[in-house]
Amino acid sequence: MLFTKSDPLLDDLLLIAQNVHDSAVFFNQYKVRSLESVESFANTMKEFESKGDQLIHEIIVRINKTFITAIEREDVMELAIKLDDVLDGLEGCAARLYMFDITLGDEVMIQFAEIIEQSTKQIVLALELLQKQKLSAMKEYIIGINELESQGDELLRSSVRGLFKNSSDAIHIMQYKEIYELLEEVTDSCEDVADVLETVIMGNT
Repeated sequence: MLFTKSDPLLDDLLLIAQNVHDSAVFFNQYKVRSLESVESFANTMKEFESKGDQLIHEIIVRINKTFITAIEREDVMELAIKLDDVLDGLEGCAARLYMFDITLGDEVMIQFAEIIEQSTKQIVLALELLQKQKLSAMKEYIIGINELESQGDELLRSSVRGLFKNSSDAIHIMQYKEIYELLEEVTDSCEDVADVLETVIMGNT
């Protein structure tokens, strides 16, 4: 249902989304140049994840204390979980870069990072509208997230094909394929957020 009053749960969801977007901006813009910098990169991504975990804890506490909500409790919790999946995926990618001693991202990683940053920005814009309870207006951003996920699918297909075509180093292929797949899973997680937002629209308009 739609409320005339603001809902602190929607404020909390927006804070979670903003932290996810901040992490995606950092992930996209940070320049790894050495083993020390990739370790610092991974550690900072872990800090974003820890902040995300704290925000999830806070919203769970609020859900349990809130009697009336602007949208269903189940939808609030599902959005929080799906947003956390995006952040967990990014942190996992950063950890792999550190574990594999990859100190220079290739063009594929750069393209994925840009897609993910754009996707999380669309999520923030959608949740700003959700906070204002302008549900129908969210559709524009849901469509945008879905289109970006499709770009991620195509990028994964072409990049894995390129790996096998252009490299004979089995370890290189294994490591980079894993990272590409993890990055593509992050775009899937962004689409999962969009799917829940679509459900919210259908259930409240």
